[in-house]
Amino acid sequence: MIFKLDSGDEVHRYYKSIAVIFKGERKVLSSSPLNGGYRDDLRAVFNHDIKPGEGMACELKAPTYEEHLSIIAAELGFNPDYTAGIGTAASMENVSLIVESYAGLSVTAIVTGGVEVNGGRAGDPATYDERNDQGDSKEGSGTINIMLEINANLTPGALTGALLTCTEAKSAVLQELMAPSKYSTGLATGTGTDGTILISNAASPISLTNAGKHAKLGELIGRAVKKAVKEALFKQSGLDSHYQKSILRRFERYGLNEESLWQKYCRNVQSGCKEKALFIHNLHILDRNALLVTLGSLYIHLLDQYEWQLLQEEEVKEGAAVILKNIKKILNLKGKMEEPVYDEQLSQCLINSFAEVMVQATGEQD
Repeated sequence: MIFKLDSGDEVHRYYKSIAVIFKGERKVLSSSPLNGGYRDDLRAVFNHDIKPGEGMACELKAPTYEEHLSIIAAELGFNPDYTAGIGTAASMENVSLIVESYAGLSVTAIVTGGVEVNGGRAGDPATYDERNDQGDSKEGSGTINIMLEINANLTPGALTGALLTCTEAKSAVLQELMAPSKYSTGLATGTGTDGTILISNAASPISLTNAGKHAKLGELIGRAVKKAVKEALFKQSGLDSHYQKSILRRFERYGLNEESLWQKYCRNVQSGCKEKALFIHNLHILDRNALLVTLGSLYIHLLDQYEWQLLQEEEVKEGAAVILKNIKKILNLKGKMEEPVYDEQLSQCLINSFAEVMVQATGEQD
């Protein structure tokens, strides 16, 4: 047992799972394939690491995910008919458990998380069509799983409202960290395999009907979930504000990386190329330049606002030109900056212009 909640429920970590064992009547709303949706007869819920071992691919113990979770429930000693579970590739050792309380009301968030593999933005192109089993469902990989227990008796509507607030809090964290989608140039709002389990104490003397952002319960949910998701992402993959203070991390969603910049450098320089190792070394120095990251962040946000139709094409072009001019001045780059040739999608043209400056700056370093 790693924690005991106000309700008396126990949180246990056993092998590759974390389970919440109920000590009374609970209302549960979950996205679990096993006994998911709204239930008031469950006795336990769990979060399970699907990987057979560290560094190994996720494996199911049955033909379907629901059957797999049923097997795991039984292995944990629970009756599968009265248990709900969710799966992940994140380690249970990297769990974050955060409690937020106010005047006898408490919210406990138990979170594991990863967004490096299949982070995505709502509306991104899908990778899977369940109707004909085509594509890759990526079950378990790169998942943010949340178990959230509230020590109050919520109406079914309020429990559903709590799910909305919980999801908004998770997405807010990813926006604050500027975590990239792996399937578009947008910022991630979650992963394609996220799971959530909400628990309300039906025996609590506190009865509530509102879990929105204006209600104190909604505030506690937001605070607990945001803290827990941030901590879980850091524990799992080191993702935090310092990690994201990087040009390569900020521009990853637009295809800028060590290899693409090296290839551009090789195409630009006909003779006297630096060795690749030296080029990458110099690039890493620029990558963490605080002022360059600051201006680069403004640059990429212009592209976001263009995609969101908050800025018009000419406004973005003018803003991008001002930022690039200042970057070249700060880096003391020689030569006149060529005007972008807008012969393709605006965003790609502007990314190419930024990449040219990065390649020039990297190549001119001693």
